[in-house]
Amino acid sequence: MRLLFAALLAATAPLTTDSGAPVGSNQNSKTAGARGSVLLEDFTLIEKLARFDRERIPERVVHARGVGAYGTFESAADFSALTRAKIFSAKGKRTPMFVRFSTVVHGGNSPETLRDPRGFALKFYTEEGNWDLVGNDLPVFFIRDAIKFPDMVHSLKPSPVTNRQDPNRFFDFFSHVPESTHMITQLYSDLGVPANYRQMDGHGVHAFKFVNAKGVVHYVKFHYLSLQGVKTLTPEEAAKLQAADFQHATKDLYDAIARGDHPSWELTAQIVDSKDLDRFSFDALDPTKIWPEDQVPSVVLGRFTLERTPSNFFEDTEQSAFSPAVQPPGIEPSEDKLLQGRLFAYTDTQRYRVGPNYLQLPVNHPRSPVANNNQAGPMSSARPATDVNYEPSVSGAVAETSAYAYSRTPLSGTTQQARIEKTDDFSQAGAFYRRLDAPARARLVQNLAGDLGQVKNAAVKTRIVGFMLQADEEYGGRLAEAVGVSADAARLAVR
Repeated sequence: MRLLFAALLAATAPLTTDSGAPVGSNQNSKTAGARGSVLLEDFTLIEKLARFDRERIPERVVHARGVGAYGTFESAADFSALTRAKIFSAKGKRTPMFVRFSTVVHGGNSPETLRDPRGFALKFYTEEGNWDLVGNDLPVFFIRDAIKFPDMVHSLKPSPVTNRQDPNRFFDFFSHVPESTHMITQLYSDLGVPANYRQMDGHGVHAFKFVNAKGVVHYVKFHYLSLQGVKTLTPEEAAKLQAADFQHATKDLYDAIARGDHPSWELTAQIVDSKDLDRFSFDALDPTKIWPEDQVPSVVLGRFTLERTPSNFFEDTEQSAFSPAVQPPGIEPSEDKLLQGRLFAYTDTQRYRVGPNYLQLPVNHPRSPVANNNQAGPMSSARPATDVNYEPSVSGAVAETSAYAYSRTPLSGTTQQARIEKTDDFSQAGAFYRRLDAPARARLVQNLAGDLGQVKNAAVKTRIVGFMLQADEEYGGRLAEAVGVSADAARLAVR
């Protein structure tokens, strides 16, 4: 036994400090004598404690609880007539990727059974830079203007006084935001609690642009449809599961990939010619709206499959950073006002959360070459080999490529601060309700009434019921009865 133990010790790599120096003792601090104070010169101790103090980076404000995996996307055809993005340049073209699933409102160690939108973010490592498609499991959102995003998140987060999430707070906010009716209806339906991450769909939510080599623009909405099917949990199933395992969805994904059951999704796009953007009864760039499939049928762009989980959760999943502003040539943002704000906010939060050089981390680093004059800052590892850190220069080390200039968009009118003209806040929420079967409608009303019924302010309850009445008379009427609100008073409250 002693010989075996000695052999194991001989095969073990030496413990070192971060600088690579071997550690003589990792069990006892260096002291001034048998009963003396611990010495500051014990570098192993100081480094170990200092590193431990800094093990956590700031938690994401939203999407804190997440799990990720690596995979591959395969293009279904050559779509170069629509976009110059090389990820879609040939049938069968394969692109490596990283995917992160998440809950939205709750903290990093919260249960994965809570009613909450799910984040579904895709990072494609294309040959012309990364493409981050930062989506959710539901196809619409609560608000249409980024200026309201901090207010919305504050209302959904725990109270700054009690540290408890409170329906009184978020329904107070949403009672002033009629465009939230569609998202609230979807969230309180069965879709509000996915059974796991493998069996849920994803959506880019916003409209984006495809731009081809000739500069022709089409507007697109992306969807990623689970080839495992969609499965949800009832409140009773969620409560039972949460009591047994509050991290069931993470376990499900890891277990599935480990046994070779690699989950796949079909990536599709709805495509609208730029000249047809105003043909709808609603604003096509409004993220609280869907583009109806019967008017804009989806085109299959390809399929992605998740094949490998990270070897270290923190290094990859926690430090992974997504922003809708990260796009290769051929994909551009639309004029959607919520998306326009996210272009700044998402990238800025990663610079704060992870650091200004977050794109140098392996999980975020593009697989294509990076050549620019950005420099220095915390944790930089770029190692520039030239003293020409500016452009233009006679050295010609780096230069712009005019062929990759952004597409042009015609402008008219004056600057303004105003809401969109075609608001249509309620019709799609009503259409969603009417597509549900009778038991699903009953569960939607029961789920929504469970939270709305806790609201103490009668005016807030009445306005929310009024929104649902505008969406569908049956829907609003059943909710009014469930929470003890007069339907007539609710109709008057939102006129």
